[in-house]
Amino acid sequence: MALDIVFAPHVSDTTLMALIIAAVALSLAGLLLRAPGALWRVLAMAGAILVLANPSMIEEERKGLPDIAVIVADQTQSQSIGDRSRTVTDTVAKIRAKLAEQKDLEVRVVTAAENRTQSHDGGTALFGPLADALADVPVDRVAGAIFVTDGQVHDVPSEKAARFAFPVHALLTGQPNEKDRKLSVLQAPRFGIVNEPLKFEVRVDDYGSEAGGNAAIEIRIDGKVARNVLVPVGRPTDIELRLPHGGENVIEMSAAPGTDELTLANNRAATVATGIRDQLKVLLISGEPHAGERTLRNLLKADPSVDLVHFTILRPPEKQDGTPIEELSLIAFPTRELFEEKITEFDLIILDRYQRLGVLPPDYYENIARYVEGGGALLVASGPDYASPFTIYDSALGDIMPAAPTGAVTERAFRPHVTPSGERHPVTAGLPGSNKGDEEASWGRWMRVADSYPLKGEVVMEGPDKKPLLMLNRVGKGRVALLLSDHAWLWARGYDGGGPHTDLLRRLSHWLMKEPDLEEERLVATARGLKLTLERRSMEDTVGTVKLMGPGGDTSEVTLDTTEPGIWKKTIDVKTPGLYKAETRGPFGLITAVANAGVEDPREMSEVVATDARMKPIADATGGGVFWTSPTGILAAGQTIDVPRISMMSNAKVLAGSGWMGLKDREAYLTRGVKLTPMFNGLAALSALLALMALAWWREGR
Repeated sequence: MALDIVFAPHVSDTTLMALIIAAVALSLAGLLLRAPGALWRVLAMAGAILVLANPSMIEEERKGLPDIAVIVADQTQSQSIGDRSRTVTDTVAKIRAKLAEQKDLEVRVVTAAENRTQSHDGGTALFGPLADALADVPVDRVAGAIFVTDGQVHDVPSEKAARFAFPVHALLTGQPNEKDRKLSVLQAPRFGIVNEPLKFEVRVDDYGSEAGGNAAIEIRIDGKVARNVLVPVGRPTDIELRLPHGGENVIEMSAAPGTDELTLANNRAATVATGIRDQLKVLLISGEPHAGERTLRNLLKADPSVDLVHFTILRPPEKQDGTPIEELSLIAFPTRELFEEKITEFDLIILDRYQRLGVLPPDYYENIARYVEGGGALLVASGPDYASPFTIYDSALGDIMPAAPTGAVTERAFRPHVTPSGERHPVTAGLPGSNKGDEEASWGRWMRVADSYPLKGEVVMEGPDKKPLLMLNRVGKGRVALLLSDHAWLWARGYDGGGPHTDLLRRLSHWLMKEPDLEEERLVATARGLKLTLERRSMEDTVGTVKLMGPGGDTSEVTLDTTEPGIWKKTIDVKTPGLYKAETRGPFGLITAVANAGVEDPREMSEVVATDARMKPIADATGGGVFWTSPTGILAAGQTIDVPRISMMSNAKVLAGSGWMGLKDREAYLTRGVKLTPMFNGLAALSALLALMALAWWREGR
C-alpha cells in the first residue's frame, strides 16, 4: 500500500500560476501594511487556490516484483582445456546457492556453447546470449550479470558503447600465468604460379613466456611434407613455398610444441592457394600433313597458357629427289636438341600420326620412354600409321603403349562409344551428348580406327565392334594416352552434328599433365561451416572407408554412399572447428585430402590463455569486478571454489571489492489498483472557503 498526493487544476497551469503570484503579492502587501484581517485574507486566498489546484490523494495497491540476475556460463571449446569445464560447472552451482539466500531475486542461467553462440569471426560471444536472456525483462528489474569464463570473450562492447544500468561481474577460470604457443598466418596469397616462389607471412607467439628463441614449423601441402623451417618467436616471418600443381593446394603449417602448453590446437593453421600454370610447354610432332593436324594445333594455340613447339615432318630422310640440301627451304628437324637436351622441359609430348621413317634414331625413342617413366606425359594421336609396318609400337615406345596393333584398319562409319570404365573416368565422364549405358551417343560419326588389342590401362572409348578407340595408361610416374583414330577433326568441322572435341582433347591433355581435378583416383574434402563433405572418385567397383582425423587428434571411420558411377559421397556434421585430414587406400597407394571446417582462423581455439584484460574495462565501467575462481588460479584436487560474497545494494555506485560483489536492489513492483480521493471538493470545501472569507471581512470591519 502506498499514498501520494497529485494535483489536477480546474484551470490552466498559466492561469493558476498567475493567481498564485497575485495572491502572494496581495498577501505580502497586506502583511507589511498590517491591514486588518490580512492573515485571514491570506488563508482565504490560499484556500481558493487549493480549490482551483484540486489536490487529490492517490492510494496504490502494489505487488513487489523480484529482481533478476543472469549467470552466463562459458562452455565453449576453449573451456575443454584442463579442468576449466568442471570449474565452470562448480562455480555456477556455488553462485546459484549464494543467490538463493537473497530474497525476491530470480536467477537465470545461460550456457554459451560452441556452434550456437559464435561471434561473426568465430570467437566466443557471451554478450549476445546475455541480451537474449534479458529480452523480456525491463531494465529496472535487472540486478546484474555474472560471467563465468576464461576471459577470452570476443563480443565485449566498448566502454562508450556499453549502456548497462546494472553491474557486470566476471569470474575467471584457468590460471593467471598460463603458457601457450600460437601459430598465425598473417598473409597468405590466394593464387600462385605452379613451381614459382610464393611468399607467406607467419608469426609464432609464446604467451606467458619471455619473447625470444626460435620455433620449428613443419609445412605440408596436400598432406605431404614440403618444408621444415625455423622462425623467430614473436616476430612476423616470410616463408617461401612452391605450389606443386594446378588447382587447390591445401597448405597446413604446424609449430613444434612449446613448454607447458595448454593445447596444441592453435599450433596449426591452414590455408588454400590455387595453383595456376604459367606456361605449359607442349611438343607436337606431326608425322605428315593431314586434315586433323590443324584441329589439334589450333586447340593448343588457343590456350594462352600453352607454349607450343610444333614440327611437321615434310621430307623424311629416305626421300631423295636430287635437290641439293642448301637449296631446300625446309627447316631441319632439331632432333638432338628436342629429344636429348631439352626433352625434360616439356610438360606434354604429342606424336600425331608419327611413324618410324628414320627421322629419330632408336635411342631417342628410349629417351621418350624414360621421360614418361620419370613423370612425363605422352599423347599418341594415331591412325593408319599405328597399323603400318613402321608403327612406333615396334620401337622402345612399345613397352609403354597400352595397346598393340593388329596391323589392320577398320574403315566404316561409327559413333564413338564411352565404355563403362569411361563413364567413371573424369576424362570422358559426362561429356556433352555421350551415351548412357548401351544407348547411342548423339555425336557425329568417325570413319576409321586402327585395330588393336588392349594390353594394360583403361579403355575409355570404343569404336565399331567394341574395338578400343581411346586408352589411358599410367607408366611409372608418367602417363600415356593412345587415340586410335585420326578423325576427331570431323567433330571440329561439325560433320554429322559434330561432337565435344574441345572438351575431350582438353580433358585428355590436362589428365596427362596431372591436373588434380581430373584424377581418376581422388579423395576430396570440402567444408561449409561445420558440415564436411567427403567425395571419393575411383575406377574400382567398391571403395573402402575413409579415415577422418580431427583437429584434436580424434579419429573416425566414414563409410561413403554411391551417388553415380565412379563417385561416392558423404556429408557429416563435425563439432570442432579446425583442420580435418581424410585418408584412404587406392590402387596407386594412400590418398589424402584436407579441409578446414568452420572459419579459417578460429579465434575460439587460437586464443586460449585465461585473461582479465577483456572483461575488466566493462566491469569497471558498470561498477562490477573481475575475480579469479581461486586465490592462486589453481584448483588442487578436491579443493572447492571460493566464490566472492554477494550483497544486494540499493544506491551504491561501486558494486565490487576485495572478496565481495554486489547486485542492485531494484525494489521493483507491480501496481494492482489505484484509489483517487479529492481533498478539496464538494460542500465541505465550499463551506471552509466561505468561512475564511467571512472571517476576513469580519476582522476587516472591526
